[in-house]
Amino acid sequence: MNLLGVLEGILFAVGDEGITLKTLCEVMEIDEDKAKDILRELQKRYDGSEYGVRISFLADTFKLTTKKEHADYYQRLLGNPESQSLSDTSLEVLAIIAYNQPITRALVDELRGVSSAQIIRKLCARGLVKISGKSNMPGRPNLYSTTSDFLDYFGLASIKDLPMISKEEAIDNDNKDLFTSIYKENQEES
Repeated sequence: MNLLGVLEGILFAVGDEGITLKTLCEVMEIDEDKAKDILRELQKRYDGSEYGVRISFLADTFKLTTKKEHADYYQRLLGNPESQSLSDTSLEVLAIIAYNQPITRALVDELRGVSSAQIIRKLCARGLVKISGKSNMPGRPNLYSTTSDFLDYFGLASIKDLPMISKEEAIDNDNKDLFTSIYKENQEES
């Protein structure tokens, strides 16, 4: 089995939360020395100019991060008007977070039925969602909440201004229509 590929996939899957050396050893069923060797080998590969990511050790966890020398490109991406509009998927994740905050990524994933890690990262990068604390659940996952930029984006004075929806509406209706209509109404009033 290609342990480098397994490690790379694990680092991708854990996203911003990262993974401790202890957990990595348990998941990969290897000892610490072997895990460190594989981490060093993968990092050595990522050090090459053909890769845009690196392995960082932050807050006792290993995680994939982008290279600082490419920061100008990432800023252009985030500043690009095309990247400023929210996709239907992003609106769905925002609705789940807004109506259930604070909420863990795992619960967002459970409600959607698919992984939301990448979307939550993008929403955090755009300043619409933030890490607002740690859950008391095992592993102490991050809790996510909306930001004041979220309120500005949708023209809300506070989170209490979100339209009330019943359980039946939440199940029957697509939440993106809710946010899209609010945003359009507020634009027309301006």
